[in-house]
Amino acid sequence: MLNNILFLGYINPYIYIVFVFLYPLKENRFTFLFTSFLLGIIIDFFSDSGGIHAFSILCIAYLRLFFIRLFFKKVEADYPFFSLKSESFGKIFNYVTTLTFIHHLIYFSLANFSFYNYSNVLLNTLYSSVFTLLLYFTGTYIFTKSE
Repeated sequence: MLNNILFLGYINPYIYIVFVFLYPLKENRFTFLFTSFLLGIIIDFFSDSGGIHAFSILCIAYLRLFFIRLFFKKVEADYPFFSLKSESFGKIFNYVTTLTFIHHLIYFSLANFSFYNYSNVLLNTLYSSVFTLLLYFTGTYIFTKSE
C-alpha cells in the first residue's frame, strides 16, 4: 500500500515491521520467525524486490528477543505476561526505534548494494525510519483506547 512513495526522494515508510513489534512473546519462536519470513516474502513478491524485505524483517524478528531483554529487562519467565501496553513510553520508543533503524539500514544497504552510495543509504535509512516511526506512534495513539 505504501510502496514507492519516495516523498522528497528519500522517504518511504515500511509499516509492515509493526508485526514484529506487536507479535506476542508467548507464542512459539519458530512460528514467529516463519510468519515474519512469509510476510517479507509476500511483500517482496508484490514489490519485485528479490528477497530484501524478507531478509530484513527476518533479521529484526530474530534480534527482537535480545532487545526485549535489553530495554525491558525481561527474562524467559516474563514472556507469557509481556505486553507493550504495560511498559513505559521511553522503553517502547527505544525498542521500536532501534528495530526500525536496523530494519531500514539492512533494507537500504541491500537495495543499493554499493559503497559508492553509502550516503544515500544513510539518508534513506534516516528519513524513512523517522517517517515510519511517526506513522507507528501516530497510529498507536489514534487506535489505542485511552483509560
